[in-house]
Amino acid sequence: MRALAELLLDMGACVQGSDRERSPYTDRLEQMGARIYIGQREENVAGAAAVIRTAAVSDQNPEIVAARRMDLPIVERGQAWGLLMGRYRSAICIAGTHGKTSTTSMVATFAQSAGLDPTVMVGGELSTIGGGTLRIGGRDLFIAEACEYKNSYHSFCPTAAVILNIDRDHLDFFSGMDDIVASFRHFASLVPQDGVVIVNRDDANALRAVDGLDRRIMTFGLQPGADIFPQNIVCEQGFYRFEIVVSGQPWCQVRLSVPGEHNLLNALAAAACAVYLGVAPQDFAKGIAAYRGVGRRFESKGEYHGALLFDDYAHHPSEIEATLKAARSMEPRRIICVFQPHTYSRTISLRSEFARALSHADLCVITDIYASREVNTAGINGHYLADLIPGSVCVAGFDEARRFVMDNAREGDLIFSMGAGDVWHIWDGFPASQAV
Repeated sequence: MRALAELLLDMGACVQGSDRERSPYTDRLEQMGARIYIGQREENVAGAAAVIRTAAVSDQNPEIVAARRMDLPIVERGQAWGLLMGRYRSAICIAGTHGKTSTTSMVATFAQSAGLDPTVMVGGELSTIGGGTLRIGGRDLFIAEACEYKNSYHSFCPTAAVILNIDRDHLDFFSGMDDIVASFRHFASLVPQDGVVIVNRDDANALRAVDGLDRRIMTFGLQPGADIFPQNIVCEQGFYRFEIVVSGQPWCQVRLSVPGEHNLLNALAAAACAVYLGVAPQDFAKGIAAYRGVGRRFESKGEYHGALLFDDYAHHPSEIEATLKAARSMEPRRIICVFQPHTYSRTISLRSEFARALSHADLCVITDIYASREVNTAGINGHYLADLIPGSVCVAGFDEARRFVMDNAREGDLIFSMGAGDVWHIWDGFPASQAV
């Protein structure tokens, strides 16, 4: 939503909007000329010609109620992006239950390094596009993160659609795995006949989504059966270097600056995008080496008593497991994870999976559940999850979590705040040394 507001402002539109609290993001939008209200009220809609909403905003939101009463057009965020990206010659849209932000950021980074001038929309703060979530470039190439929640990406206009993986998530909207796979299949079908669908060959559900689809399919994966795969893989304390093979031929040598096998797979998906764009292999290798992560993805928050501090957006069991396995490969003394569950429905439907994923940490601290768009009709709290994790600690708030970290940090530890809510606030005022 921030990126959309920035792009509309750059196009000369008058933009007003609201958020629940003031932040550096609302300040930035105000500096760019937007009118920002704190709190969501009917009167905020006054003077608007149309309302753009995120899929997470319910029909009962007072601003949506007011817009309907005033007969204003109401456009979902994905629809707005689709209308805008249709003006570009090529659009690479990167979807998947996990890894969307990181892979989109990788593609944006190598595209710029290769001399392209992409417009980029990504769901995290990316330093290589100026530290924000949007880069405004030329009209030849649009690189966009594509979210499946409420089928938002069905309004996009991809000439290249990337499917990284398909997992059980957003079960407050989707009826089950078949429904999720069908959603991704529809997304892939949006690609024109002369476009390409890039899909993870190692993910059975992703392959189901494109089975029999009348489009050009390009696969990536860890095994030689994929169109794009790695060989001569070396892992050095969690960081991978390897050779990429394309259509049976060595293409380039790659050294990643971000840890974890999941980022190796993300890099292979990015390589497929490079092949589609005709980027030279040496330009891809240079660009991908320059990618050093994106905000809230294994983001360093400094050092305290010899422990390294990180913040990560992982909020699904598969993401938690991937991040903690990457952390383990860095050979720490211990891994401590402060986890904030995200939404009641996800916590209930994936409770056992969360417990198994969080067991990869040596010590787990559970905060209360971040409600996001939901109401706590089930009457659960952090104990609902902590009760399944032996030795875990449940805290009442961020102050208690912060004190726990300060009391327990030891040299050689890796300590994470983790979740899609506002758990990163535990680092506010934390006496850490400069980020490493």
